[in-house]
Amino acid sequence: MDVRTQMRSAAAYNARREAVAAGDRRLTFAEAWERGIRLANGLLALGLKPQDRVGVLEDNTLESSDLFLGAAIANLVRVPLYPRNARDSHLHMLAHTGCRAVVVSERYSDEIAALRGDLPDLQHLLVRDSGYEAWLARQSSVDPDPPIDPEDYFIIRHTGGTTGKSKGVAYTHRAWLAAGRDWFYLYPPVEPGDSCLHLAPISHGSGYLFTPIWLAGGRNVMAEKFDPATLPDLMLKERTAYMFMVPTILNAINRIPGIEQRKFPHLKCMMVSAAPISDETAQKAHEIFGDAMYQGYGQTEVLPIAMMGPRQWFAKDVPGSQPLRACGMPLPFAELRIWDEDNKPVPPGEVGEIVAKTDGQMKGFWNDPKATAERIVDGWVKTGDIGRLDANGYLYMLDRADDMVISGGFNIYPAELENVIAAHPDVVEVAVFGIPDERWGETPCAVVCVRPAAAVTEKELIDLCAEQLGNYKRPGKIVLRAEALPKTPVGKIKRKELREPFWSGRKRRVAGN
Repeated sequence: MDVRTQMRSAAAYNARREAVAAGDRRLTFAEAWERGIRLANGLLALGLKPQDRVGVLEDNTLESSDLFLGAAIANLVRVPLYPRNARDSHLHMLAHTGCRAVVVSERYSDEIAALRGDLPDLQHLLVRDSGYEAWLARQSSVDPDPPIDPEDYFIIRHTGGTTGKSKGVAYTHRAWLAAGRDWFYLYPPVEPGDSCLHLAPISHGSGYLFTPIWLAGGRNVMAEKFDPATLPDLMLKERTAYMFMVPTILNAINRIPGIEQRKFPHLKCMMVSAAPISDETAQKAHEIFGDAMYQGYGQTEVLPIAMMGPRQWFAKDVPGSQPLRACGMPLPFAELRIWDEDNKPVPPGEVGEIVAKTDGQMKGFWNDPKATAERIVDGWVKTGDIGRLDANGYLYMLDRADDMVISGGFNIYPAELENVIAAHPDVVEVAVFGIPDERWGETPCAVVCVRPAAAVTEKELIDLCAEQLGNYKRPGKIVLRAEALPKTPVGKIKRKELREPFWSGRKRRVAGN
């Protein structure tokens, strides 16, 4: 099967139903599919060929569905760019994938136009300005129907790293459909008319939900920006059933004044993924949204790997497990293991690297066979995440391997400290990382964003960590601040950006003792 054929069938079955919404603008499946066909023909008329790469830079808008559908219809490979990225990131993503065209919202058009001189492969820049609708209407509405092999590439998504150049993760049509199936395998079933509210960019994690919602006859509702003040009313207006979000967004939702008194009768699934979540954030959300809370684990290279619904996540008495600290349980269509440094499986309960196989994993890194060989070993994708799997099947993601702090010979995972600190009522968000220490080599440092007029002190938080985790894991330094912590384009806190000043003038970002 390929994405185009399955989406085309769904468009026919649900032709009169509402498919895409943004503000007061609405498209039925028939209307959205016709726009996709017209854009596909417009791109092919420019001379693009099936499997050519097309970049796209946009926010979540009604027009976002045009290329999501149009690229699949024309068998072009979509390369999403991230609006919050800098010039060099855009340049790298377009250059190494050899994009021949870019579709860009008018507000970002100058950014891409300024890159053309450095992109010899880029031949066409399609700007969604005031002339876009007229241009689209002039294109043919006859389905071009190019042949598509399930092993053709569908999308190249880039890793969300905060240092170095991101890698292009290439998905085939078959893998994209499998990933969508697995995302929704444990969710409450999607019924025709159910809506998915895309708060996060469909260029990233929320985009995994677009295709499954479409295939089931649901509505994809685009939010151009996340506005906490209007979100509750928007969820009620759009009868929101499904949402995807990172913990930082969920934390902000939890803090909306009066959110505890609101009811959301249509909500079936609020999926939290992409980063570790604190106990406090999870429990607060469960109080507000009840049994709609789901958590999943995976990464751009291989997903989804593990998931759990509210009964598993918030279970009170599971001997041998700490469900609230887990990130999921292995999915039925995923293989999951914990490996040691020699790529050998370890027994349940022991710590090692999380490795996985799924039908929805990447085919490889785009034009990077060396990196692909390092990450895919005998078909297993090495995640680079440190974790453990207990005897009951709960998976615990302790931290990224390269974020681990080694202090006095002890391994300390920042996520453990972040979880304890985030539970303090004066704390809004926190990031922990290693900094140099004369005695221990490294020591954990926490940068903490606190509420206005907060009374919490550095000593109080250090003592809290020592009490709950032991003296050797307590932070050597805590920085309290009122400013929000810096984040990646998809809402992950930039630990490395916060860490860098503490390592200024040193050649290595590790220290010996």
